[in-house]
Amino acid sequence: MTKIISVNAGSSSLKFQLFEMPEETVLTSGLVERIGFEDAVFTIKVNGEKVSKTLPILDHEKAVSLLLEALVEHKIVTSLDEIKGVGHRAVHGGEAFASSTVVTEEVVSIFESLSELAPLHNPAGLVGYRAFHKNLPKAGHVFVFDTAFHQTMQPSTYMYALPMEYYRNYKIRKYGFHGTSHMYVSRRCAELMNRDPKELKIVTCHLGNGASITAVDGGVSVNTSMGFTPLAGIMMGTRSGDIDPAVVTYLMRKTGMDADEVENVLNKKSGMLGVSELSSDARDIEAGVNAGNEQAILTQELYINRVINTVGGYIAQMGGVDAIVFTGGIGENDSKIRLGIANALNGAFGVKIDADKNQVRGEETLLSTPDSRVALWLIPTNEELMIARDAYRLLDFS
Repeated sequence: MTKIISVNAGSSSLKFQLFEMPEETVLTSGLVERIGFEDAVFTIKVNGEKVSKTLPILDHEKAVSLLLEALVEHKIVTSLDEIKGVGHRAVHGGEAFASSTVVTEEVVSIFESLSELAPLHNPAGLVGYRAFHKNLPKAGHVFVFDTAFHQTMQPSTYMYALPMEYYRNYKIRKYGFHGTSHMYVSRRCAELMNRDPKELKIVTCHLGNGASITAVDGGVSVNTSMGFTPLAGIMMGTRSGDIDPAVVTYLMRKTGMDADEVENVLNKKSGMLGVSELSSDARDIEAGVNAGNEQAILTQELYINRVINTVGGYIAQMGGVDAIVFTGGIGENDSKIRLGIANALNGAFGVKIDADKNQVRGEETLLSTPDSRVALWLIPTNEELMIARDAYRLLDFS
């Protein structure tokens, strides 16, 4: 038995989950929030109960030290030497990494050079890695890339219709994100259907505050909605998703905003928040819909429209579909959004949803009716498990 810790480091947060492998038993999980502040919050699950405390945690190194000390303090491990591997979520691997990779100095150097492609995510991932490497120097480390699953896309899918010099010089192309989630739920869907993934055409819908949709044909990604950055694709909590590119320069001329300011609007002030002028949270939008708020109603309709346009296009690209999967915070918990998407797809693709089964939240469930032409699944994502699996697979414990 081997203990592997899965880590997801954000700019001010750190999520973790400790596994016993290969049994895939979860020993504990937790979260450090508001890193860099005097009132940071550290939460760890002990014997099934959450234990939280508020204290100053001024950097990731302190956060890592704190969580590792807690593992020993709560007797989850007797010694940190028991932790043999660390799997790190790495958001952007560019074209350099087509699969998860054991971390070496060269890998760190390449990953760091890709930070300009993901300035909010890659630097945070590096800080998290360095903090764990310092505290667990005997453990092996693996980077698991969000972009890797989508490296199977063909040039006709991932290239943009821009002058080729921008691809050659700056690697501007579609990369896609949420790959670990899309890989997990597509494989789990095949398991639940008792089918070989190579036989199936699946559309996976990771719908959360950040959201993306992926076409998985024969077990590999053939298209995905996010692009060069996680701003592209469908409408999200605060992100616009796809818009006419000319809107950017038009807004700059009209408002006097510079490029960074427009990018901030598109990333942080648009999407559900921008259209509804209420909230970026789908639960608040639903409350607005129930209260008859016209902008909330428009927001929900716009969201469903963007999803079905993408799903329909991917079904056409694959030449059919066997299953559609909902995952992510909205996908797993918002029954009205799921119902709206399914009903909108029914006419063209014969997607029929069982209204009673659809009331479920966050549990693996076959949502479609027996006469539906397409299987409709709710499958909670488990990126941490995929990270642990890859770390265990790649590290040598012999």
